[in-house]
Amino acid sequence: MTVKPHMKQSIPATMTAVVLTGHGDFDRLEVRHDWPTPSPSTGEVLIRVAACGLNNTDVNTRTAWYSKGVEENTTGGAFDSASDDDATWGGAPLTFPRIQGADVCGKVVAVGDGADSTLIGKRVMLETWIRDWKNPMNLDAITYFGSECDGGFAHYTKIDQRYVHPIESDLSDPEIASFATSYVTAENMLNRAAVGSGDTVLVPGASGGVGGALIQLSKRRGARVVALCSESKREGVAVCGPDAILPREPDNLRAALRGAIGSDTVSVVADVVGGDLWPELINVLERGGRYTCAGAIAGPMVNMDLRTFYLRDLTFTGATIVPPGVFADLVGYIERGEIKPMVANVFPLENLVDAQKAFIAKQHVGNIVVDCR
Repeated sequence: MTVKPHMKQSIPATMTAVVLTGHGDFDRLEVRHDWPTPSPSTGEVLIRVAACGLNNTDVNTRTAWYSKGVEENTTGGAFDSASDDDATWGGAPLTFPRIQGADVCGKVVAVGDGADSTLIGKRVMLETWIRDWKNPMNLDAITYFGSECDGGFAHYTKIDQRYVHPIESDLSDPEIASFATSYVTAENMLNRAAVGSGDTVLVPGASGGVGGALIQLSKRRGARVVALCSESKREGVAVCGPDAILPREPDNLRAALRGAIGSDTVSVVADVVGGDLWPELINVLERGGRYTCAGAIAGPMVNMDLRTFYLRDLTFTGATIVPPGVFADLVGYIERGEIKPMVANVFPLENLVDAQKAFIAKQHVGNIVVDCR
């Protein structure tokens, strides 16, 4: 196989990478300065990673939180109740070692046989869902970049050119790297719930990466948005432009809504939180309302009254795998300045463990990114 590098780019045989050696605690993340630099195969390109954002999948996969044996929210450590057999988002065992990290911003520096050499030298974002292009919505065949294949917590990564999106923007590399998972997840949730200009969207966990994205993308559609967050994060959340901001767990959610927007119900709840507040979230949905979910950071086990679900004609949608085309839409939003990045902090690649600890502590507003240069 022939690899075509950029004429000015010297590609080393080894690189720095943070390698996940198995499910468990932070000690499963190892900084390696002698990791083999990947070589692009037919149809693939090699990316010099500039920055890579963190997301919940990185932590959840490392800790095996996805295992059905786990019922609590993650604190970043290992779970004794987890099983390696179902410890990934898709429920299939993961092979190790693995380089995690899905939210890449970088530059194409080489291409394999059959790949487009005009991509060399371009700054790009990488689509995160890896699909069977003969049947792109075969959900059982879809995998995730940085999960079922090596990702971006390294100096270099490779990927099929069909997932590469050149981007023209004045934003910095860390800012570009803050978008992919959070904003595509949010857009998928809003698509699944068919959010439009007549809707009022309630966003729990509004200070997180997905929460901030939900606010911005809902407003982009013309919807009214009510955000829930702690008082210490109120100012940061306000930057995203919600119509109202309420406490993270109001004493009486219906009353708080009535005081803020003049109505004690909403048409849509867009949730990545779950946990103890969940029944109240469902109770404030109007008749015919929609609940869409893409996470459970406050805990996956919730108490549900089925009578509320069917008597109020509610629609529930899970939102994980994203259809083709959504990522390209996101790139367009960024290039046209319709959404803005929310970067809370940037850590050096070698300090990925510190970055994960900060991510888990949830004291920030927006996204945390690692600098891979």
